[in-house]
Amino acid sequence: MNSELGTLNFVLGIDLGGTSIKAVAVTPAGELLAQQNVSFVDQDMEWAVKTRAVAQQLQASCGGDASRLGLSAPGLAAADGRGIAFMPGRLFGLEGLDWTDYLGATQPVRVLNDAYAALLGEVWLGAARGLKNVCLLTLGTGVGGAAMVDGHLLRGAMGRAGHLGHTVVDWLGPRDTCNAPGSLELFIGNKTIHERTGGRFATTHALVAAVESGDKEAETMWLKSVRALACAVASFVNILDPEAVILGGGIARAGRMLFEPLREFLDEVEWRPGGRKVQLLPAQLGEMAGAFGAAAHALEKFD
Repeated sequence: MNSELGTLNFVLGIDLGGTSIKAVAVTPAGELLAQQNVSFVDQDMEWAVKTRAVAQQLQASCGGDASRLGLSAPGLAAADGRGIAFMPGRLFGLEGLDWTDYLGATQPVRVLNDAYAALLGEVWLGAARGLKNVCLLTLGTGVGGAAMVDGHLLRGAMGRAGHLGHTVVDWLGPRDTCNAPGSLELFIGNKTIHERTGGRFATTHALVAAVESGDKEAETMWLKSVRALACAVASFVNILDPEAVILGGGIARAGRMLFEPLREFLDEVEWRPGGRKVQLLPAQLGEMAGAFGAAAHALEKFD
């Protein structure tokens, strides 16, 4: 840890999502001082205007400028860490925006991918605390992912590393947004639930509720998705050898309806030398994980 951290008063972590901005002001030890969650409409860069307002409001509530500021957002972070270099299709204006200049920050704003930030948050203060080899999957509209190997966030040559939701589980399947055929995201992400269920269900929560009520057809549909997840997790285990796989996002709130069949399928497909199996853990920080992770990144806790 940088010796300078002992002199810091508070750090700001901001997570820019698809429809809302979550932000926390924390001490270097992770004590929460204040937080905000503000929704926005993705037009006319409303997300940028509201992000700046949130940063100003949180700092004012804490009595002054933050000593460090970190921000997470969807897309691939720029090489200089000051913005997002690649994020097509939504949040127009995000690509190439220099957040240090835009927020008028006195210190460089450290920017990283939102799934990376969620993992850092869970490693710092959540389910993965103390672990050095861990994967995170966020199961929601799509499937986000990130990995830490030997205590270092896995980034790759251009920031594509850790996009675990785009792992191929059916090479004959349709292409996803990252050009991967039959990806994990297409098998379990909420964005394809209507197509996967023949129009029966509009949300994964509705599908799981039907399974709980004894609907056998719904059960078959759900277990197909969970089996695909198990095969993907088994692949991550073989490639990255994590101590644990953390599952977060809205779909992970299915609880035992997800974790119990997932563990049963992993009993069939996971390679377990010496009988050792990977831990499956629910995420603990919820929707604020990315904000805490952005703060951890600003503190350079896992660099």
